[in-house]
Amino acid sequence: MSTFLLVVPPLAGHITPLVAVAERLGALGHRVDWCGEPSLIRRLASPDAVVHPALGGPADPERGLGLRGYAAVRFLWEEFLIPLAESAHEAVADAARRSGADLVVADMQALAGPLAAARLGIPWATSATTSTSLRDPFGATPKVRQWLDGLFADLIVRLCPGATVPLTPATLERSPLLVLAFTTEALAGPADPAGPAEPPIAWVGPALRRPTAAAPPDAVATVSPAGAAPAFDEPFPRSWLDPASSLVVISLGTVNGPVGGRFLLACADALRQLGGGVQAVIADPAGAIAGAPDNVLARPYLPIQELLPRAAAVVCHGGHNTVCEALAHDLPLVVAPIRDDQPAVAQQVADAGAGIRLHFGHATADLIAAAVSDVLDDPRYRRAARQVGTSFRAAGGAVAAADHLVRLAASRGRRG
Repeated sequence: MSTFLLVVPPLAGHITPLVAVAERLGALGHRVDWCGEPSLIRRLASPDAVVHPALGGPADPERGLGLRGYAAVRFLWEEFLIPLAESAHEAVADAARRSGADLVVADMQALAGPLAAARLGIPWATSATTSTSLRDPFGATPKVRQWLDGLFADLIVRLCPGATVPLTPATLERSPLLVLAFTTEALAGPADPAGPAEPPIAWVGPALRRPTAAAPPDAVATVSPAGAAPAFDEPFPRSWLDPASSLVVISLGTVNGPVGGRFLLACADALRQLGGGVQAVIADPAGAIAGAPDNVLARPYLPIQELLPRAAAVVCHGGHNTVCEALAHDLPLVVAPIRDDQPAVAQQVADAGAGIRLHFGHATADLIAAAVSDVLDDPRYRRAARQVGTSFRAAGGAVAAADHLVRLAASRGRRG
């Protein structure tokens, strides 16, 4: 049996895809250790998870919420992810030694993982928790690509001198051995022609989150707006749901509460316009909606896993996990991206025909109402969503991801 070290940043959306994979590896008899922020990992994965702390002092990602374009990209890398790698790489290396890791599985934004693995001569795989990492997002902007490669090269020189395994900006970003893509080509688009330096991509589809066994039966498992600590809200009023109405689930994810108030208010007004026959539940952690119409229920947190099987459509920000969970339930989407990879994910949804993309800053109640009405009434959107969902189910999810990792560990691991 092999030992796997999962290295993750302190971001809930980058941890949850690996939770089901870790469970599957454990069920197969393998040892799974985590490296990252202990309280967040244990609450998302398991209170009994073996976690090696990898803490640091990077900027709070919420500080970049108001940034767009190049300013947002620069903040993400220069003030958050690069400092995170600098502060965590020694802890990751120590965790790899203490655990006897045969294979490091590093989230695409946890650069400390490949830095430590290359230093120690341990093979590593990349966990691509968003499809934008599967292709160069800066191919059309060579100056940005050159700037980011410069950051990576400097990081390698400073933190990984004399590495047992040579490391380059390209392999720091994507493992040369395996990239686990938690999506499929039906959503992300066809793969680029593989060249000799292209890493192998395993299209495993989403590894969906499972309810935690520690939660009370009627509790709502949640994550705080900062993504820092799941909690339990009061029981969700299931009796409010009308089985004769089309249910629309509206969520802007775990870190966008401070900037989402205007959009959520517009959503509530949009659903008021649609009137009878349509209900909406809105995740409103900041309490932006003071008085909702009769067909709208605003709650600080939502039991998403319970609501999606009942839903007819989803309105969201384009977070990869939210989009994949919706499409896994064959649900069409209205997507209003805010930042980071969300515009690219939103465009993938639109290109797949599975939803409508709106401009977050310009989305009025009228535009939202029209988009929701379209995805509910036009069967083309649901057919396209079902096609993507079918591809997800065929890809294998956590089972397929674990199989890829086990094979890689057996062929390249330190103890085989």
